Amino acid sequence: MLLLPTRDRTTPVLGIALPIIGGLMSQNLLNLVDTWMVGALGAPALAGVGIAGFVNFMAFATIMGLSVAVQATAARRYGEGRRSDTARPLNGGLLLSLAFGLPWSVALIVAAPTLLSWLSHDPAVLAEGTPYLQWRLLSVVAVGMNFSFRGYWSAVGLARLYLFTLVGMHVINVIVSYVLIFGALGLPALGTAGAGIGTTVSLLIGTSAYFLMARRFAGRAGFLESWPSRAELLTLARLGLPNSVQQFLFASGLTALMWIVSRLGTAPLAVSNVLINLSLVAALPAIGFGIAAATLTAQALGRGEPGDAARWPWDTFRVALPLFVVLAGVMIGFPDGLLGLFLHEPELIALGHAALQFVGLTVIVDGLGLILMQSLLGAGASQAVMLVAVAMQWLLFLPAAYLLGPVLNLGFSILWAAMAVYRSLQTLVFGILWGRGGWARIKI
Repeated sequence: MLLLPTRDRTTPVLGIALPIIGGLMSQNLLNLVDTWMVGALGAPALAGVGIAGFVNFMAFATIMGLSVAVQATAARRYGEGRRSDTARPLNGGLLLSLAFGLPWSVALIVAAPTLLSWLSHDPAVLAEGTPYLQWRLLSVVAVGMNFSFRGYWSAVGLARLYLFTLVGMHVINVIVSYVLIFGALGLPALGTAGAGIGTTVSLLIGTSAYFLMARRFAGRAGFLESWPSRAELLTLARLGLPNSVQQFLFASGLTALMWIVSRLGTAPLAVSNVLINLSLVAALPAIGFGIAAATLTAQALGRGEPGDAARWPWDTFRVALPLFVVLAGVMIGFPDGLLGLFLHEPELIALGHAALQFVGLTVIVDGLGLILMQSLLGAGASQAVMLVAVAMQWLLFLPAAYLLGPVLNLGFSILWAAMAVYRSLQTLVFGILWGRGGWARIKI
C-alpha cells in the first residue's frame, strides 16, 4: 500500500495536482508574507488583520462552492466526451458570481465595523482590522469568478493556467501591499488598509487575465457563447450551495475559534492567527491532490467506470504521502523556527510551541481526509460532505474548545489537541462514506 501507483495512475494525478498546489502555496505564502509585513506594525495590527481575515474568509466562503460545482460538472462532461459543452458550467458560475457577489459585497462592507466588534472589544484591534476588511470585501465578485475559473481549468486539464495567473497576481499583491503599508515611493503609509488594497487590486487583475485566457483556451468549449439553461443553473446551485454553506460554516467556525481564543487574551489571539495560517499552508498539498482526485473521479464516472473512480482517492493519497510525511516532520521537529519567522517576542513563540506540534501530528491523517472529501465533492456528494464537516466542527470541536479553554482554563495548547482529534475523526467518517459507494450513483 505504501508503494507508488503505476505511472498511468501517478502521471494524471501529478499533472493536475502540482499546478494547483503551486497556486495554493503561492496564495498562502502570500498570506504569510502579509502576516510578516503586518506583524511589523505590532500586535494590535496583527490581531486586527487576523480577525478581519477570518470574517473575510467567511464572506468569500459563501461563493467558493461555485468552484466545486463548475469542476464536477465540467469534468463529468469531459469524461462523457462532450468537450464542446464543458464551458457551459463555467459561464453559469460567472453569472452566479455576479448575481450573488455584488449585493453581498455591498452589504458586508456596510456591516464590517459591527461584525468585527462582535469578535474583539479592543479599540486598537478594531481600528486596524476594519479598513483592511472593507477593502478586501470589494473583491467578492472577483473571488467568485476566480474560483469558477479554477474549477474549470482543473476539470479540463489546464490547471497550469491557474498557477501562472495566481503567481502573477501574488507578485503584484506583494509589491502594491508593501508600498502602501509602509509608504514607499513617496506615498503615504496606509498600514493595514494598504494590505487590503493590495490584495483587492491583484484579485481584479487576475480576473481580467482569466477572461483573456478563457477566450483563447475555452472558446471552442462555448465560453461566453453557450449559456446554461435554467435547469443547468439549478444543478450548479444544487452542487455548489452545500459546499458554500460548508465553507461558510467552516470559516465561521474559525472565526468562532478566534472568539474563543480572544477570551484568553490578545497574545493567544495573535499566536492563533499565525498557527492557523501555518496549518492552512500545511493543508494546501492535500487540497491540491484532492482536487486532482475529484477531477479524475468525475471523469471516470462520466466514462461509466465507477470501479476506476473508486481507486482514485487511494492512489492519490499514495502519491502524496511522502510530502505529507515531510511536512509533519518539519512542524513537529522545528516549531520554534517556524513560529520565529512571524512572531518576534520569545513569550509568543513559547506559547505556540506545543500547539504547532499538535498541528503537525495531524498532517498525514488530515491529508487523507481532505483527499476523500474532495473526491466526494467531485462525485457530486456535496450534501453528505457538508453534513459531516459541519457536524464535526460545530457539534464536536467548538463546544469542546470552549469548555477546555475559557471554561476549564486548561491552557492554550489543549485547544489544538482538540483540533487534532476532531480532524482525525472527520477523516474516519469520510473514509466510511467513500467505502459505502453511494456517491457512484449520483447523477449530474
